[in-house]
Amino acid sequence: MEEPRPPTWGRGPPRPGLPFPRRCCAGKRAREHVTELADNLSDTLKKLKITAVDRTEDSLEGCLDCLLQALAQNNMETSEKIQGSGILQLFASLLIPQSSCTAKVANIIAEVAKNEFMRIPCVDAGLISPLVQLLNSKDQEVLLQTGRALGNICYDSHSLQAQLINMGVIPTLVKLLGIHCQNAALTEMCLVAFGNLAELESSKEQFASTNIAEELVKLFKKQIEHDKREMIFEVLAPLAENDAIKLQLVEAGLVECLLEIVQQKVDSDKEDDIAELKTASDLMVLLLLGDESMQKLFEGGKGNVFQRVLSWIPSNNHQLQLAGALAIANFARNDGNCIHMVDNGIVEKLMDLLDRHVEDGNVTVQHAALSALRNLAIPVVNKAKMLSAGVTEAVLKFLKSEMPPVQFKLLGTLRMLIDAQAEAAEQLGKNVKLVERLVEWCEAKDHAGVMGESNRLLSALIRHSKSKDVIKTIVQSGGVKHLVTMATSEHVIMQNEALVALALIAALELGTAEKDLESAKLVQILHRLLEDERSAPEIKYNSMVLICALMGSESLHKEVQDLAFLDVVSKLRSHENKSVAQQASLTEQRLTVDS
Repeated sequence: MEEPRPPTWGRGPPRPGLPFPRRCCAGKRAREHVTELADNLSDTLKKLKITAVDRTEDSLEGCLDCLLQALAQNNMETSEKIQGSGILQLFASLLIPQSSCTAKVANIIAEVAKNEFMRIPCVDAGLISPLVQLLNSKDQEVLLQTGRALGNICYDSHSLQAQLINMGVIPTLVKLLGIHCQNAALTEMCLVAFGNLAELESSKEQFASTNIAEELVKLFKKQIEHDKREMIFEVLAPLAENDAIKLQLVEAGLVECLLEIVQQKVDSDKEDDIAELKTASDLMVLLLLGDESMQKLFEGGKGNVFQRVLSWIPSNNHQLQLAGALAIANFARNDGNCIHMVDNGIVEKLMDLLDRHVEDGNVTVQHAALSALRNLAIPVVNKAKMLSAGVTEAVLKFLKSEMPPVQFKLLGTLRMLIDAQAEAAEQLGKNVKLVERLVEWCEAKDHAGVMGESNRLLSALIRHSKSKDVIKTIVQSGGVKHLVTMATSEHVIMQNEALVALALIAALELGTAEKDLESAKLVQILHRLLEDERSAPEIKYNSMVLICALMGSESLHKEVQDLAFLDVVSKLRSHENKSVAQQASLTEQRLTVDS
């Protein structure tokens, strides 16, 4: 198997495919000559100092050839001697477009900068600025060696790469790619540079202002070899994280290239083809993360791309199933798209896909399909349709999953489905297995997302069903304490949902929940929420509504009296929010009457 190729332009030494110093001699005599050069390296460096000042081209070229040969024989040792000699500073003055020696000087810099200890000395010698200037050269050898030199100096240094971006190398390199696309080595140098610079957020705006998308797609279409396409993919992935560039890539025709690769590779069992299929389908999903690019590809649900993606879902290829489900989840980011897809049978396709992954299924496919269903369930008009299609039953099959990402999406899907759907909420809320699992997940402290969604679904079951049976099931399963804890959440929306659910419990089943509310210290928490100036108006309002509802319990009523709620509530009568002020007056009256 071929060894992995280390990239340049900020990540590592040049790829083996890039030119290395050419040897000018052959056979036994060449080896003797190289040995002799290595032995006399000090003399060569002394001579180079003199010739660099005199600018005698012939002598200078001879010295540079000797250095290149010495570097080829023992790079590290030669680099140490170059550093010790102080000639790096002279190289800056030799990096001039007119000189015939420029390419060799840049080559030497590229070679010495393969060594980590030489990179800072190269920067200190002021080599970056003249090297950047040389990127405007018309000489392809100069351009290639300059690119290698800059790449190796900036290896693994975000600050130096950022400096190059500020010096405007991105538009220059994009232009070079367009001009020299027939030169394989120069093209590779540009691609490696793009791949590394694109990882810096500061580069994205500059890339977006060039025609990089057009150039890369044009180059991609010409490539047949897997390795070459892989290099372009490595550039496309970080660039496609930017929404403006996503749209440019879509407009340049990248999606058609990706779909073609999928079609070509889907039935192959070769390792390279499987990897390329994954990369192409992943990139396709990434392009759909941008709102404009996604909508352009959706084309009202009639677009070729959307139709092709739909065909991936029933595929037998797990990677395509995953990409298809993720694509649908991304298309389902606005109500119009969601309504169209549900009306055209996408729900049945996703449920069939989930069915194939219930027992020992692929977790990523489960997660993606549930994500798509969750998004599709957001528009009000879709909820009843999805419920009658049996989505709830399909989702509940994954209740036994021990995978937090699947649990998280399962909970979110159910919560979306029952929103304002009283019958569905009641049916689910009376499902003891579900409620017990929710209570268990409410304690999943290692998975904040699962814990939060479990709490929110518990609350939603009560709020949307307003059912005594649901409340009894939740109380009996030990869910009340979690709703009380939820009322102290840092998220106002969760606090509010908890308070509304608790108010319904107090209004409909106070006797059943009394002990649990007491042991969860609900009254003390409500006192803190009303006292806290940072509490949102709706939190203060619903806390007071809940206080009034709790007065029907003797033990909780006593707790309210003991904590002197009247003082806190009376202050809220002058609250700037009218609803809060009115509720404070009503609560004060209730507390006064019952005191």
